Amino acid sequence: MPRLWNLDHLAPHHDIVTPGDTVPRMFWNAVAARGDAVMMRQKAFGLWQAWSARDVGVIVRELAMGLAAAGLQPGDCASILSNTRVEWVWFDMAVLSAAGISNGIYPTDSAGQVQFLCEDSDTVVLVVEDEEQLDKALEARARLPRLRKIVLIDPAGLSRYSDPMVTTLEALRREGAAYDQAHPGEFDRLRELRGPDELAILIYTSGTTGKPKGAMHSHRGLLVVVQGLNVFLPQDERDERMCFLPLCHVAERVVGLYASIYTGTRMNFVENPDTVPENVREIAPTVFGGVPRLWEKFYSAVTIAVKEAGPLQQALYAWALSVGHAVAERVLAGQPVGGWLKLKYHLAGLAALNNVRRFIGIQRCRFLVTGAAPISPDLIRWYLALGLPMLEAWGQTESGGISTSMPPGRIRLGTIGTASAYNEVCLDPATGELLVRGPNVFMGYLNQPEKTAETIDAEGWLHTGDVGAADSDGFFRITDRMKDIIITAGGKNITPSEWENELKFSPYVTDAVVIGDRRAYLSAIVMIELENVEKFAQDHDVPFSNYASLARAPEILALIQAEIETVNKKFARVEQIKRFFLLETQLSAEDEELTPTMKLKRSFVQKKYAEQIEAMYR
Repeated sequence: MPRLWNLDHLAPHHDIVTPGDTVPRMFWNAVAARGDAVMMRQKAFGLWQAWSARDVGVIVRELAMGLAAAGLQPGDCASILSNTRVEWVWFDMAVLSAAGISNGIYPTDSAGQVQFLCEDSDTVVLVVEDEEQLDKALEARARLPRLRKIVLIDPAGLSRYSDPMVTTLEALRREGAAYDQAHPGEFDRLRELRGPDELAILIYTSGTTGKPKGAMHSHRGLLVVVQGLNVFLPQDERDERMCFLPLCHVAERVVGLYASIYTGTRMNFVENPDTVPENVREIAPTVFGGVPRLWEKFYSAVTIAVKEAGPLQQALYAWALSVGHAVAERVLAGQPVGGWLKLKYHLAGLAALNNVRRFIGIQRCRFLVTGAAPISPDLIRWYLALGLPMLEAWGQTESGGISTSMPPGRIRLGTIGTASAYNEVCLDPATGELLVRGPNVFMGYLNQPEKTAETIDAEGWLHTGDVGAADSDGFFRITDRMKDIIITAGGKNITPSEWENELKFSPYVTDAVVIGDRRAYLSAIVMIELENVEKFAQDHDVPFSNYASLARAPEILALIQAEIETVNKKFARVEQIKRFFLLETQLSAEDEELTPTMKLKRSFVQKKYAEQIEAMYR
């Protein structure tokens, strides 16, 4: 495993790895270049199945022709309603290869949301994962006159079901193969039909402040990001990554999928979202991108495991981690790591750190990337102490995923790095809002020219809604969302995300929302980390029967109070939390309180729990 003081393996790649000025051209060039090399793997029923680039090419061609036979015309939209799996990728590439526009829908969306997204995008073909998602499509289709075909990926339990609008993936492949044979030259015509500046994909915003908006991205804009990524985070055919985040999200779609096709990085698809901890240990990825919630869970799991270990193991871990922190501090300061400290770090690895990395499954990682939400600098420092450069990146759906990134050789905690080479980033002098301009900025919101004009100004600057600062070296820092800044009754401006990130560093807390706008003091809504809090309750003989009773237990309230008091010590008195309450419902991605990336929706929870909030101020 590379050492933190030597990051030569992250030297940028400036060459074009896979040529192509549209996504399908890049994909088909990758298929031709890599042939029998494994492109993707997926685990099902305990076994890993692999597909070579050539295998994937055959499947995608058949599906593309099947879509054409089903009536998908150039410029038509096809939507994919499924969890992250290999078939998602096949259909995405097939839609683009058939000159269509590809759109993803979160599998946690309701039938009403599916209807809205299909209606807004003029979807003519809807791909669904299984019986659960098919039910949503069938409920919505009566109000979707443009919908021509529903394609079912997994027909388990539906062998006797018959509907003229519904077909299966395998049936569509057969129809596509026959259509391809009957129309020689049609496939080559379709895959070359769309130009670089034409619409390629739609990525809908989460809709936390109204209806979701369809962000339109061109082929050129997507490839600018994909090619630019390899300059600061180089990958190649020797690398492996784990695919588990929603492909509807810009991070997994562009930074994950398209970047892997471009670089030849092998994609490994997990069984389901619940098996990520087990699958990461099996896969042992060499490059790993995730959201703060994932990194927090790994840290929490290690923290709890150490607490359960014997005194000797705890002492070894504490000593090894202190050595790791000493190395990390020198690297962060740009100072050399001496021979004696290197030797101690080698011993620290043997004593504990190597086992910690294997316990998580990151022992082969060359680097970690975090994004999509703010993260605690202390958490990044912990991963650095393990010997892994964790690089924070920042961007939005509207900017193609990444607009700033951390230089591997100049990690600066508390910042989101410097502007990516393909775009400009600056601060609005009046408001401090971060602005982005470049070819990666989206084409606008589908069917919403007014919203587009509000977001992209006359000079081409994307108004991100994030407030920040910049230092003299060009490193940017996010302070908060413009709409989330709290102004207390005393006139003090508070950035809640900073306090929230510190609390989420606790192994007993999943998320938190700070309250206090126009109020005398700050309070918080806290969501507990169920597995770790349950373990605490069992170890301390705390009686509980369900999630709600656990959240109400005096011992658990005292536990979270202690965690809050620990965080409060890091902040000025006016920034400290005076009161809190615990959510008494176990939330999942299906619940409206959470975004698809499992973050609490600030405005939504403040409205839903208004009564409990008011009780904290009585």
